[in-house]
Amino acid sequence: MAALTTTTGPQHASVLGVGAYRPLRVVPNSDVVDAIDSSDEWIQQRSGIKTRRWAGPDESVQMMSVQASRIAIERAGLEPGQIDCVVVATVSHLLQTPAVATAIAHELGTDAAAFDISAACSGFCHGIALASDIVRAGSSRYVLVVGVERLTDILDLTDRGTAFIFADGAGAAVVGPSETAGIGPVVWGSDGEQFDLIRQREDWRDVVGSPEKPGSGVMPHLTMQGNPVFRWASFAMAKIGQQALDAAGITLDDLDVFVPHQANMRIIDAMARSMKLPPTVRIARDVADQGNTSAASVPLALDRMMAEGEARSGDTALLIAFGAGLSYAAQVITVP
Repeated sequence: MAALTTTTGPQHASVLGVGAYRPLRVVPNSDVVDAIDSSDEWIQQRSGIKTRRWAGPDESVQMMSVQASRIAIERAGLEPGQIDCVVVATVSHLLQTPAVATAIAHELGTDAAAFDISAACSGFCHGIALASDIVRAGSSRYVLVVGVERLTDILDLTDRGTAFIFADGAGAAVVGPSETAGIGPVVWGSDGEQFDLIRQREDWRDVVGSPEKPGSGVMPHLTMQGNPVFRWASFAMAKIGQQALDAAGITLDDLDVFVPHQANMRIIDAMARSMKLPPTVRIARDVADQGNTSAASVPLALDRMMAEGEARSGDTALLIAFGAGLSYAAQVITVP
């Protein structure tokens, strides 16, 4: 039996650059309250959200991804042609196939390997874990990870549980080889017993139907059982965050930045309390002005912290995300 040749890569990988795209339209709470019989005060009390970004007709999943990616690639000191793998995390690209990653790669000017992953709000952290392993295994040298959502396409604007929460945007990161470890081990998993807590309301078969039984023709909408999700995320994810710190050999005193999924402010605050984060740790709170952008929320929040000087190059940051499934992932990174 012939022996196979395998590839090997660098010992370490790091995030080399981060970029973001935020839709131009800013939507205040006052624009959504009438349809859900609510108020600005109720929305802020429940979620901490004051405004959110909703994409316009020309701000597609592909367009937002390409804009964020170009910034990340430039900040990484690379040319688009050097990207040899593109991983896109999204649940709101409305084609089941082909993957939008291939179109993004083409528009950027690379014939890289390209594929989508569906892990909902935890998708970006899943992508970073995959990218780190891909680089260190030698399968690719530079991997572009995109978290992007245009959730308004699948949002029921009359649903009191979701209409005020979800939003649109894209964030990207370039992962490549480095002399020191810049991405810690991933801690990830799922709690499929609670599969139905966050899901699309309609099955595609119900929408399309058949000649014998015509479907509704209604776009499948997101639905969420907010209270169970809050209880699960607030406490279960604090344990996952601590496991990620332990896996990376980091203590709370070593941590500079905490970038959790921007689900809502109450969950962020509950996680910080449960983890007993020191007051020196700077916490991302992008949700107040951006809304919950699912797979895009972690890179968007990190990008804002970097832009505002709250996350500085060389800082140690904990990323953690959770969402439909219920899937989750967390890792420690060095801020580029």
